[in-house]
Amino acid sequence: MDVGMKVKTVDFKSPTAGREFTESLRQTGFAVISNHPIAHQLILDSFKEWGEFFSSEEKHKYTFEPTKQAGYFPFRTENAKDSKKKDLKEFYHYYPWGELPPTASDKTPRLYKELLTMGSTLLNWIEENTPAEIRKKFSMPLGEMIGGSGDTLLRPIHYPPLTGVEEEGAVRAAAHEDINLITLLPSATAPGLQVKDTSGTWHEVECDPGTIVVNSGDMLKLASDHYYPSTTHQVINPSGPLGKVSRYSMPLFLHPKKDVKLSSTHTAATYLAERLREIGLLPKN
Repeated sequence: MDVGMKVKTVDFKSPTAGREFTESLRQTGFAVISNHPIAHQLILDSFKEWGEFFSSEEKHKYTFEPTKQAGYFPFRTENAKDSKKKDLKEFYHYYPWGELPPTASDKTPRLYKELLTMGSTLLNWIEENTPAEIRKKFSMPLGEMIGGSGDTLLRPIHYPPLTGVEEEGAVRAAAHEDINLITLLPSATAPGLQVKDTSGTWHEVECDPGTIVVNSGDMLKLASDHYYPSTTHQVINPSGPLGKVSRYSMPLFLHPKKDVKLSSTHTAATYLAERLREIGLLPKN
């Protein structure tokens, strides 16, 4: 599997979109979706509102509680699995059952809902285009796994301008794999996302306005008995002018219901808790 040059851009409205999308996910763990149904202006407006939130000291009133994993996560809260350096980012976890700050209007719940609907379609595409012998390994259809889940979250992320005095080795998002089934990532405000192929080479992923990057996560890898990869990716520290401005992104992480069986040893709940401990968002004990 070579991620480089094989991450497909798939027209959401194409009659062959489901097959092309699933093939790219199988080969690389990633796909780029164009011509999708989510209005680009809604994404831009949401970025603007969250930019206002992150630039205000009011954000600290919404600092997260580890038991809920909802709210504001201050700068350098999270580290990638097996990394001792904290990522150079701050972020917010929005769930429909959680609190929204005053700077966020109904645009954030709308974006969450539209991305969730699109994500459900993508999971159905994966289900339809997965070989029967692999589908049998799913404890239930993929689309049903997320029905009624309280763990699917929208994560507005702010990567502040680099100061030039960052801790050696610290990056905006260190190399990692996502925890969930699939991630939908509306085009970020600046480049920086890279994926790693099996030879260890890093490749840029396009961030053309109006596209959504989708990748498979560890939970889909587990549920499919490793048929679908969970590809390592990172957000690098840019050089030059790009390093002097903020970067924003807003992924939706699709999570199954807590009791969904992913493997012989893990439910969605037990796996999520294990991974949250590994990345520093839950206490180790």
